Amino acid sequence: MTKQTSASPAFRFVWQPKFEASLKESNPKKLLEAVHAAETGIFNRLQELAERSTRDPSQQAEQQAIAEALRTLRIVKRDKLGFPDWEAK
Repeated sequence: MTKQTSASPAFRFVWQPKFEASLKESNPKKLLEAVHAAETGIFNRLQELAERSTRDPSQQAEQQAIAEALRTLRIVKRDKLGFPDWEAK
């Protein structure tokens, strides 16, 4: 599977449609499901990247985007779903 997706030209990586859908979900009952779907898509992509024996420099942009997406999902879970802030000091 490639990092590109044909779902929409606005999406650069295959996991982004699920991530964006989770950010747009307003129904609290569906939000947790959407967040889990986004996290699963990101996790699957991270597994694909880890299985490659070579390091492609172009993957750096995707890895940075993944890190930012995971930070954003943590905030969504904390602020909209009432999850504890495990990074609070």
